[in-house]
Amino acid sequence: MAPQGNTGAGAEAELPEYAGHYRLESCLGSGGMGVVHIARSTSGMKLAVKVVHAEFARDPEFRGRFRQEVAAARRVSGAFTASVVDADPDAGRPWMATLFIPGPTLSDEVKRNGPMAAAQLRRLMAGLAEALRDIHRVGVVHRDLKPSNVLLAEDGPKVIDFGISRPKDSELRTETGKLIGTPPFMAPEQFRRPREVGPAADIFALGSVMVHAATGRGPFDSDSPYVVAYQVVHDEPDLTGVPENLAPLIVRCLAKEPEDRPTPDELMRELRSVAASYDTQAFIPSQRAGDEPTPAPGPAEPETAEPVRRPVRRLRRSLLIGAGALLLVAGGVFASVQALGGDDPAPTDTSTPQARATGFRAWAAKPVSGGKGTPQCSYGAEKLLCVRAGLVFALDPSDGRLLWRHTADTTRWSVPPVLSGGLVQPLADNGSHLEALDPATGRTSWQRDVPAYSGIRQVGGTLLLTGTNGTVTAVDSASGATEWSRSIPGHSAPSFATFPGDPLAYLTTTSASQSSTRVTAVDPATGEVRWDKSLKGALTPVGSSGGSLFFLSVDQVYGYTKAVVRYTPESGATRSVALPVPRQDTQAAVYGQVVYVLAAGGALEALDVDAGRQLWHLETSVSRASAPVGDGSRVFLAAADGRLLAVDARKGTLIGQTPVRLAADANQVAAALPQPALADQRVYATAPDGTVFAVDAREPSDW
Repeated sequence: MAPQGNTGAGAEAELPEYAGHYRLESCLGSGGMGVVHIARSTSGMKLAVKVVHAEFARDPEFRGRFRQEVAAARRVSGAFTASVVDADPDAGRPWMATLFIPGPTLSDEVKRNGPMAAAQLRRLMAGLAEALRDIHRVGVVHRDLKPSNVLLAEDGPKVIDFGISRPKDSELRTETGKLIGTPPFMAPEQFRRPREVGPAADIFALGSVMVHAATGRGPFDSDSPYVVAYQVVHDEPDLTGVPENLAPLIVRCLAKEPEDRPTPDELMRELRSVAASYDTQAFIPSQRAGDEPTPAPGPAEPETAEPVRRPVRRLRRSLLIGAGALLLVAGGVFASVQALGGDDPAPTDTSTPQARATGFRAWAAKPVSGGKGTPQCSYGAEKLLCVRAGLVFALDPSDGRLLWRHTADTTRWSVPPVLSGGLVQPLADNGSHLEALDPATGRTSWQRDVPAYSGIRQVGGTLLLTGTNGTVTAVDSASGATEWSRSIPGHSAPSFATFPGDPLAYLTTTSASQSSTRVTAVDPATGEVRWDKSLKGALTPVGSSGGSLFFLSVDQVYGYTKAVVRYTPESGATRSVALPVPRQDTQAAVYGQVVYVLAAGGALEALDVDAGRQLWHLETSVSRASAPVGDGSRVFLAAADGRLLAVDARKGTLIGQTPVRLAADANQVAAALPQPALADQRVYATAPDGTVFAVDAREPSDW
């Protein structure tokens, strides 16, 4: 690829061909601080990459600002923002990569198609309120919410371009005499008291954005930014043309004093009352780039308060690819993102009940004080069995009460404890000692020293330990006695995969050429090989169902998943279903004959192996998450920021999520995230701040 010219301020002769491992393909836009590109990862994933101008890269103060921007964007990545995939603020040319999400900006949509219809406005306002709720929950104020920073994606609006961040304990990175923000969408306090700006400033900006969406202009318009500033501070907003049923709510958003403005939650409640048949369908009147044009969805209800009626025009593909993909607008004036003061918004040790018709109340608790890391829990013996740091503990699944705790001699937990042989088995990922606990009391039932092992798995009533010398040792879960110890032919460094309800354990070894994988099924009770098969490709087992074993076919050189493979031992039949787009760093879960594949960056898709096709695809915007788990009607996954997300398993739409629960050391993340546990129509999950919580699996919209 030929180097690209730079037309932005302070333009250098040529732009780089790569940012980190990401190949820059084309320029999306250029501004005073940097250039935004379409880029590709090694696996082919499409990204938007902001690269800072060389002149600012030499400025230590600017590098500090950019570093804070990256940190803020990482904290707020979620369903309503563009997830940060990678960044390097310390590179010669600092850069940040986010997911590429096709769709026009609100600014371009209004410019080309005119003001929005009333039903679209309600959905836009609700989506932005939800976005601000999530942004504020993690302690961030956007401070530059404006139409060009709202991306209209298929599944709702995304708030983008988080500008410059300021952690709570850092100095304010602004300079005297410089305006931070965009005047027509700034709150009065941003002009009067810039150091005291809080989340209410974003609500004021939301009101201004809604006036623009409804009329094509702002509530305070002038050619002079100084006149605009005066009007914002002293004058009443011009709401001519705003639908009558939304005008009172927008007036509240535009209150001069921050304390007089509604919160995001209050906005969402008010919007439900505006339209009892509140419609949450996507309001984008166009398709993703590359699709054939489709008619815009009709309004959810008859419109009686719409002063401007225009036919919704289809957007050209070039609009979607060009203006619509500007996830990171490198504007001349950056927003200043500051952290909220006050306490951590995540729940504390007190429970947060949520009434259900069934009598179950959602709860959240922090059963273990101190320590670091996300708890790992499983359901067994009618208890939640958990580990965190050097502790094993049990919780009452009905209310989160701590039933017992046991101090362990390790912190190296690879998986949650399991119930096996009637006892609780904490599974440390390596060591030379085993201990089993009474599920009723947490007291030691048996313990013993064993040959040093580097991996442990449980299946049925047996623990399988894999030694560094390739020997497999089987231990009876109930007594701790050794059942057998031997090497498994064809596997010099064995690592078992086991799956709930499957009585066998599976070993896989990929050939040096990556062209085939040897799969061996072992009877855990005896160590006998039940079957042994060489399958084509580099395969990773992810589940079993209906007598078949399911794999991900992975390119071991570049690390991306190409297909889902099903092998049925009884018939010897193999079936492969290709992913429409290769995915990197994948995890998967199997339910029936459907495989749910989650990739780095939050792409979640369902593949029906019987039908041989993809059922649906969803961009969750979760940069890092646990392996998904499904119950046939819903799919659940836990995000790195402590949220639990629910997806409709039939439609592939996001239907609920819990609050963010970040740890104090939010910049530190675990290598793997615990999978949610399903039992009795409840979902049990954990968060980095040490919280263990339970919600009703049937009512994700109430989370």
